[in-house]
Amino acid sequence: MIGFLLTSLVLELTPGPNMGTLASLTLERGRGAGLAAVAGIAVGLAIIGTLAAFGLTAAIAESPALYQVLRWAGILYLLYLAYDAWRDAGAGADIASKPEDAGSLFLRGLTVNLLNPKAAVFYIAVLPTFIDAARGAVLAQNLTLVAIYVAVATAVHTGVVLLAAQLRPLLVAGAGERLVRRALAIVMGIIAIWFAWETR
Repeated sequence: MIGFLLTSLVLELTPGPNMGTLASLTLERGRGAGLAAVAGIAVGLAIIGTLAAFGLTAAIAESPALYQVLRWAGILYLLYLAYDAWRDAGAGADIASKPEDAGSLFLRGLTVNLLNPKAAVFYIAVLPTFIDAARGAVLAQNLTLVAIYVAVATAVHTGVVLLAAQLRPLLVAGAGERLVRRALAIVMGIIAIWFAWETR
């Protein structure tokens, strides 16, 4: 259990699409927006983990075509988020800081996570190595580890949002606000490119 907790923590502390999306979204729209996206990501991780526990996500690992479809959908969605952030920055502070519906922010986090094939690969390739078949109740063990992983990920993601919210007044204020928002949009674009390279 300790080994699984440490593995989950190290994995979640590694920068990736979830962390980049949460940091950028929080700096752009505030803590509430970031926390709504955290909830969406948590639900996404739980859905993928549950499907993996029942063996349904194995189709992704066994089908290169399906993996590529999911991968490119994720890349294109991240590029869309970068474009959206750039457009909002160019439209001025009033539009860029306009509050978004919590439901749409939740869906943004959920979508980013569901389109990330690395989550499915973790559940298929890494999580099973921590299951002891000799103890029986393999499905129950699997679902327990999924719940633990989701809890660890949610804690890390919440920390990212709270830290970004603390930095927001320093970074996104005054005359340089538009510049910072444009920089965040570029970071989102870089994350999309990094995601494309990492999942190739």
